[in-house]
Amino acid sequence: MSSLRVCYQTIEFGDVDIHVRTLRDNQEFEDSEGAAAKLGISSASWPLFGIVWDSGKVLAHHMFDYEIGDKRILELGCGIGLASLVLNHRDADITATDYHPEAGKFLEENVRLNEGEDIPFVRTGWADEDKDLGLFDLIIGSDVLYEREHVELLSEFIELHAQPHCEVVIVDPGRGHHAPFSKKMVRLGYSHSQAKPDHCHYLPQPFSGQILHYQR
Repeated sequence: MSSLRVCYQTIEFGDVDIHVRTLRDNQEFEDSEGAAAKLGISSASWPLFGIVWDSGKVLAHHMFDYEIGDKRILELGCGIGLASLVLNHRDADITATDYHPEAGKFLEENVRLNEGEDIPFVRTGWADEDKDLGLFDLIIGSDVLYEREHVELLSEFIELHAQPHCEVVIVDPGRGHHAPFSKKMVRLGYSHSQAKPDHCHYLPQPFSGQILHYQR
């Protein structure tokens, strides 16, 4: 029996409610079979996937009315999958990915809570061999530039899975790595812009980060 403590919450997007099961807090940990340890995930970083962070909320709200058309969309480092759940509610063609071995299970449960269609999920790291994800028209992520090394790994992963004409939307809380990442994306042929979120009334405090947008 799992020893994890979870909680349930409802996050409002206008008149739309998205229900999520998350970890109770960032002190939870369970890796009895050693799956996370084999992937190099420490006990300190293990629970980070299972919390709804401010950056994830900003991305989800940005996706709530983003022009998606018939784009094929990929979420990077989906964590609890809030943005994917919002896009799924909009009947978008969304595929979610994360490195964490428990992320897929939580996403599946959250899809069930919202009575949505199944969201394809692939557990993959940015340095992993190609998992046959294919190509996407829109690639999104929040707080994915966590370490300096992620600049190269993430840009190369995006290049591997981006259509020739592709949009990339990254919500960055301000960890100091977005400038070299943007330079790398420009070298890959993308135009670049960034802006503060228009409204963050749903957050308990002002958001100091940026929404980074790339297009080619």
